[in-house]
Amino acid sequence: MTIHKKFDLTGRVAVVTGGVGLLGAEFCRTLAEAGAAVAVVDLNASASHGTADALTKNGYKALAVPTDITQPDSVNAMVGKVLSEFGRLDILVNSAALDPKFDPDAAKKGIAPGAFEDYPLDQWNAALNVNLTGMFLVTQACVKPMLDQRKKGSIVNICSTYGLNGPDQRIYVRDGQRVAFKPVYYTVTKAGVMGFTKYLAAYYAGTEIRVNALTPGGVFNNHEEYFVKNYSARTILGRMANKDEMNGALLFLASDASSYMTGNNVVVDGGWTAW
Repeated sequence: MTIHKKFDLTGRVAVVTGGVGLLGAEFCRTLAEAGAAVAVVDLNASASHGTADALTKNGYKALAVPTDITQPDSVNAMVGKVLSEFGRLDILVNSAALDPKFDPDAAKKGIAPGAFEDYPLDQWNAALNVNLTGMFLVTQACVKPMLDQRKKGSIVNICSTYGLNGPDQRIYVRDGQRVAFKPVYYTVTKAGVMGFTKYLAAYYAGTEIRVNALTPGGVFNNHEEYFVKNYSARTILGRMANKDEMNGALLFLASDASSYMTGNNVVVDGGWTAW
């Protein structure tokens, strides 16, 4: 098999949760360009249809499936719709997650969002429900057709450098004032993603269902100048990632190019974790 053929996804069907997010939309496009039919799965119905429509207008196979990944009935209906439309399911990309957005004026208000000592229980529970329980439910539903298809498939769980190391809270300081803290749930849930990945890889030993993680570093998303400066100084390559710089690793893990890889993690972080 040629190297180009190893990356070819023609005839395969992929589900991408968080499919309208900054990275999720990139993953949908990447898999579609490689030949896969893509189910764009997201809670945002209008954005799901917009992402899928953009792909189909460019000649790719795509289906919008608005889904609440925290609800079993919604998840099972999503898988049923994918199978009804495409007849199979080969690739799952678990990209849906809650990621905190900070108030740029918090310091002026005398508050530091995300502080551990007063972190709200409802926000903790909401994050665990999406970032871990949602991933559990979607994987549970999607792996069943993979088992029916000669026990073959690829599952890619999106992690974070903050799931490998604790956040460097110093980068959330502007002009000597604390702007925010990266909240506790993000590190805890992303560390859980790694545990989930290793558990599943071991559980499906003896099959061709491979389970790996992709760990991005910080991806630029119109961050404030102070944050970009602080983050870049902490990274070996001296900058944040562009949103398309995870696509190569994602395609590698989803395709036969990584056929001898399971239970592992590809880190694309500009050297953040190498210091």
